[in-house]
Amino acid sequence: MNSTPAPFDELDRKIVTALMANARTSFAEIGTAIGLSATAVKRRVDRLRETGVITGFTATVKPAALGWRTEAYVEVYCEGAAPPRRLAEVMRNHPEIIAAMTVTGGADALLHVRARDVEHFEEVLERIRVEPFIRKTISVMVLSHLLPDAPEAGATQPAPDVR
Repeated sequence: MNSTPAPFDELDRKIVTALMANARTSFAEIGTAIGLSATAVKRRVDRLRETGVITGFTATVKPAALGWRTEAYVEVYCEGAAPPRRLAEVMRNHPEIIAAMTVTGGADALLHVRARDVEHFEEVLERIRVEPFIRKTISVMVLSHLLPDAPEAGATQPAPDVR
């Protein structure tokens, strides 16, 4: 990936917007909509991928269809100062954690967790809590998505088959 920022103009913004709305839109369709040839759109998409503006293409699926029936956000409170690098290392070991970020406020990190059911969620929570630097967690279960078309409402991987 190139570390120098590439120019990002209005045509790039239109291409990215079209791909975010539907990643299966053809370069020809995008080109027609924004006044470029399919080849020019492809060159721009290739550049946007090389520079890290576009990080990938994926299908968003209803989590329940993949076995994820329980969802929660978990605030993580650490003993002392846990470096973000260490937190990230630990969170990568839990496939049920679909997003993790450091945050401002009382908590040190916020996790977005998906599980097969409440029992599975409890098991995930216990695995997280055994880390020596984690002092406590506070969980909030998701009841429904008010914006069901938002990316956070979809899943990109199936639930593990571990019982």
